[in-house]
Amino acid sequence: MRLAKVCMAALLIFWGVGGVAPAGGSGAINGSVTYTGTPAKAEPVNMSKQPECIKMHAKPLMTEKVVTGPENSLGNVLVYISAGASDTSPVPTTAVNFNQQGCQYTTHVLAFRAGQEVKIFNSDPFSHNIHPIARINREWNRIQPPGTPPFSYSYEKEEFIPVKCNIHSWMQAYFMVLKTSHFAVTGEDGRFNLPDLSPGKYTVTAWHEIYGTQNQEITVNGNQTLTINFIFRVKP
Repeated sequence: MRLAKVCMAALLIFWGVGGVAPAGGSGAINGSVTYTGTPAKAEPVNMSKQPECIKMHAKPLMTEKVVTGPENSLGNVLVYISAGASDTSPVPTTAVNFNQQGCQYTTHVLAFRAGQEVKIFNSDPFSHNIHPIARINREWNRIQPPGTPPFSYSYEKEEFIPVKCNIHSWMQAYFMVLKTSHFAVTGEDGRFNLPDLSPGKYTVTAWHEIYGTQNQEITVNGNQTLTINFIFRVKP
């Protein structure tokens, strides 16, 4: 009888009875990134050194350092969990793609996990040279002639890495190598969503290549979906 009572008490504790909360739950954080002030305007990219590039675009190719949308939304902002509950999710076995097409990188801010492969394509009819300028990870650069198959690379340490083409100086992008699986890059609408969060206290960081970073502290309880917004004060 005594053993049965002990087992029952253990089960009650396991299921969250008697003041012990169950460990389950899946919270989320969503929101938007906007700006106040006058942002820098996109400008036509000078591709005169390779006229073939100009012919690939019906309209002039514009810079992507500052991408804005309706209602002062801000694009190309990385939003991610920079501190808080540990992330034990496995690194994805599928690669993220990074393409060079029309003499531009088709993804300006590419975010992925440390240890995850990046598959790099050249869809143009001429050569490019990919040069990620890493400081913590190994720096490398590699020429990729037209018609050659994609190649893959992975980074082991968290780092934000500028990427350039040594042949076409206007081609610029970022590899955002992250330890966490909780991240998003905003589009022109400035929206983001960070799902599948366990209960706990987190630091959420928003990064923009021109306007810097902002942090917010937030606590997720149970299955809550919380909303936070970031506002960057910008200058031209």
